[in-house]
Amino acid sequence: MLDLSGIKSKWWTKCLQTEPPPVNMFLMKQSAPKINAMFGTSSGAAGVHNRRVVIDAIRVNGALSRAALARATKLAKQTLSNIIEDLEREGLVLAQDAVMEGRGKPAIPYALAPLGAFSVGLQIDRHVARCVIVNLVGEVVARNDVPVSTSAPEAGLVELVQLIQRTRRELEGRHPEAGERIVGMGVAMPGPFGPQSDFSNQEYTMAFWQNFPLVARLEGATGLAVNLQNDAAAAAMAEKLTGQAHGKQNAVCIYLGYGLGAGLIINGELYDGTRCNAGEIGSVGLNPGKLTPDILERVVSLGGFCAEFGLDHAAPDVTARIQKLLQQKRPDVEAWLDQSAGYLAWITNIMQLALDPQVCVLCGTAPKEMIETLVARINLALRAGRDRRLLVGLSDPWTVALGAAAEPISRSFDPKYAALLKA
Repeated sequence: MLDLSGIKSKWWTKCLQTEPPPVNMFLMKQSAPKINAMFGTSSGAAGVHNRRVVIDAIRVNGALSRAALARATKLAKQTLSNIIEDLEREGLVLAQDAVMEGRGKPAIPYALAPLGAFSVGLQIDRHVARCVIVNLVGEVVARNDVPVSTSAPEAGLVELVQLIQRTRRELEGRHPEAGERIVGMGVAMPGPFGPQSDFSNQEYTMAFWQNFPLVARLEGATGLAVNLQNDAAAAAMAEKLTGQAHGKQNAVCIYLGYGLGAGLIINGELYDGTRCNAGEIGSVGLNPGKLTPDILERVVSLGGFCAEFGLDHAAPDVTARIQKLLQQKRPDVEAWLDQSAGYLAWITNIMQLALDPQVCVLCGTAPKEMIETLVARINLALRAGRDRRLLVGLSDPWTVALGAAAEPISRSFDPKYAALLKA
């Protein structure tokens, strides 16, 4: 059995390893101006990329033989065989029963090993935090939630760490060696991030948490590599792992939760922009002639729905209350749905024209009934052809937490341009 030691284990290091750039002390002493240039690559970085390509091919297509993988990836047969042997030895792939592939000897397909790696996802939302752990194939193996205060991050951090620890204990109770195979933690919370955030309503924007050194504190408390993203980006990662964007190189995932946003998958990777605010469509202004125009997500979102119909968005049964209102088909609720579908059709059309994605999805933490109803009305408004229709995506309160957990899996195993760079 390979001796693993957390994220520093050999198999994990191989997923990330790149050569550091050479240091030129003379240039450092001269304080030369910064030169804008792309990083080069090396044979070691190419090897990492090839491993990721093989893992991704199996993830997208299911179990594949060495011959099929070599044909699909254009890797030399010997290179492919060496990669498969490494991945099998490291517990990341499993040999399946032999099958016939045309003439000749039966071929052995290889599938991803569910217990080969695990990832932690943490969603920090208004009044609640959710933690999930997924395995290498995206199955949820443990999950918990806890109430959390948006205005007290120091106290909230204690609750978050306890939540993570409880969820990890559940995982290790079922799989004792799983703790050594956790590749990292993804954290998702509402955006936008940075100075452009609306700090006039700090509870709504969770500005207290944005000003808190969350990533560093979580890394120190858990010993895991942590990455932060907004909730719409996390929802897109969930769609990429197990939803409508699975296997797609270009996708737009419009996120309908307490707020409104979009996650962008471009060339197979999540595009997050300069300040991790790409896709912040909820901040689009309405009635721009007004001195202080409304923003879209105050109208089209679960927060807007709750405000319109007098629901407490922090109530434990708020989802059931929303579902009940949808089922009653009250004229005022139907009017809200029509208005929201109109705004979302406008946004969807812009996204499709600007990015030309393979799929465009409406997903989020909104109830499934709301997502399905809006998608039907949006497509009617768009008069969309088959290749331009909006699709129904994941709709569950745990969608963002699942996407947060998907991020470290993607960071560790998906083909990425960054994996080819020397640093």
